[in-house]
Amino acid sequence: MNYKFIWVISCFVVGLIACNKAITEIENFVGFQQPTHFPAPTYNFAANTVSKDGFALGRKLFYDPILSADNSISCGSCHIQSSAFTQHGHSVSHGIFDQLGTRNSLPIMNLAWNTNFLWDGGVFNLDLQPIIPITAPEEMGESMANVLQKLRNNGTYAPMFQKAFGSTDINATVVLKALSQFMLMCVSDQSKYDSVKRNQASFTEAESKGYTVFQQKCNGCHTEPLFTNFSFKNNGLAPSIIDDKGRYNITHQDNDLYKFRVPSLRNLFYTAPYMHDGRFFTLNAVLAHYDHQVQPSTTLDVIFTQNNPIGIPLSNTEQQQLLAFLNTLNDANFISNRNLSEQ
Repeated sequence: MNYKFIWVISCFVVGLIACNKAITEIENFVGFQQPTHFPAPTYNFAANTVSKDGFALGRKLFYDPILSADNSISCGSCHIQSSAFTQHGHSVSHGIFDQLGTRNSLPIMNLAWNTNFLWDGGVFNLDLQPIIPITAPEEMGESMANVLQKLRNNGTYAPMFQKAFGSTDINATVVLKALSQFMLMCVSDQSKYDSVKRNQASFTEAESKGYTVFQQKCNGCHTEPLFTNFSFKNNGLAPSIIDDKGRYNITHQDNDLYKFRVPSLRNLFYTAPYMHDGRFFTLNAVLAHYDHQVQPSTTLDVIFTQNNPIGIPLSNTEQQQLLAFLNTLNDANFISNRNLSEQ
């Protein structure tokens, strides 16, 4: 018998187990922490305090394809950690049977401060948000009733719900709260920008000049430190081939035609493509749009109508400086945090 071969294989297996254990375990869990330079969160933590067991349950649910009709698509399929929890490279989301959605997957990031969800703001409570992708026919295509039954039939879940919520009763409320606990912990606050705000680093000359350009021309909508003001704007995009009317689909108010949520500018390096339909694959294309491609319409935001021609004029130098600053918003720690990784 080749004992050396057996020894090598044994070491490999032990190493693999140790690696899997390291990925699975939750390290240094301290619960939700508000960054010192962030405003107070809007989420009601009193109704759903984040616990280690609740977070672990939420993480397992987030990455489990059992939530989809054919058990092939998980939340993590369209919200990939290495892409700041977006579906990198896809213009719009891909669901069961490789069906195409209609909008680009928004990042799961700093949701404790969000006052609305989805590109059109059709959901106002994080605990309700997962219902939309779970039940959308072109996404996960499942019903909450079927999801609950599958979870009850899966022997691994009852003990986890017991530890997290004190009961083995698996109902929609606790499933959604567990998912919220995971998503609430997806906090991105370790970029260079954040280090500068904590007086731990300094901008380069190009970054500093880009910061000035940003404050002059972008901060009104992409407000620091979350880099969004959570409003809905018509930013002059030509209507897509499916004529998605955005916020109007929710309010049916004519003044909301073609308005979409203002997304955060954090982690742009990881989240391409851009805009609600993923039409731009580079930041250069985004800046070109704002400089000279803004389309007139009755609901175009006033910020774009103050110049002639319409738009936000950006010289080539300003664009390069702005890109330098935007790169300071990328958070490598966020996309490599093992507590947020798939088990």
